[in-house]
Amino acid sequence: MKRILVPTDFSVQAENALKVAVQIARKNKSEIYLEHSLNLPSHMNDAGQTGALPEALYFIRLAEKEFEKLLEKPFLDDLDIHEAIGHGEIYDDVQQTVKEKDIDLIVMGSHGSSGFKEMFIGSNAEKVVRTSKIPVLVIKNEHPNFEINDFVFATDFSEECRTPFDRAQKFAKDVGAKIHLLYINTPSGFKTSAEATAMMKNFLKGMGTENYTLNIYNDISVEKGILGFAKENNAQLVGMSTHGRKGLSHFFNGSISEDLVNHANMPVITFKI
Repeated sequence: MKRILVPTDFSVQAENALKVAVQIARKNKSEIYLEHSLNLPSHMNDAGQTGALPEALYFIRLAEKEFEKLLEKPFLDDLDIHEAIGHGEIYDDVQQTVKEKDIDLIVMGSHGSSGFKEMFIGSNAEKVVRTSKIPVLVIKNEHPNFEINDFVFATDFSEECRTPFDRAQKFAKDVGAKIHLLYINTPSGFKTSAEATAMMKNFLKGMGTENYTLNIYNDISVEKGILGFAKENNAQLVGMSTHGRKGLSHFFNGSISEDLVNHANMPVITFKI
């Protein structure tokens, strides 16, 4: 985990995410890339139109001043930090930076969203989760001491989840956490304990998994089951794989991982299938 990207809008939530990224960076000797997306209207990005460039420069200067104030904060001392200003949508800017800088992990803050806002707009964190090809760690609260001892990774143990789980294992090793593999038993997809255990053990064959537990938890929905298990076991982090659905598929089918990003009050990390 050599390069960590932290998108920022200079909010309290974004600073909470940065503080977590700093703690991870210090443990792994990582570089941090700070990025602010201006999300300018297209005409302001077009220097060929009269007056467009000065308008864009005004917002760039404001962002630069915010970066100056942020970089003076003591918790950033002695770290290798690079700042950048993107001009597009946050998820487009993030994807470009991930590719150009070979980023290993995205850490970002979230306000969360609900109701019509969630259905029609969604949070920026949700959009990044949906489009990112690398792990995304979403932070909502301040964590003065971000110690991950117990990491819950919920999955359906299908073949397509082996790659995301392999990435989750590497993350757990980097942060020194025990990984708790979790299967949520729901009324619509019920399995006996014997069936679920056999499925989980078969999933782990050849994965070289260490420092883990296998768990089955019953609840009326997968999301409630994950949060219930995590709370009962005092876990500090929940992880899941995500398909990154887009468009109508996302609207009608939704995504459990994106719901968790919006609704969970604890850190959530997602891994793309």
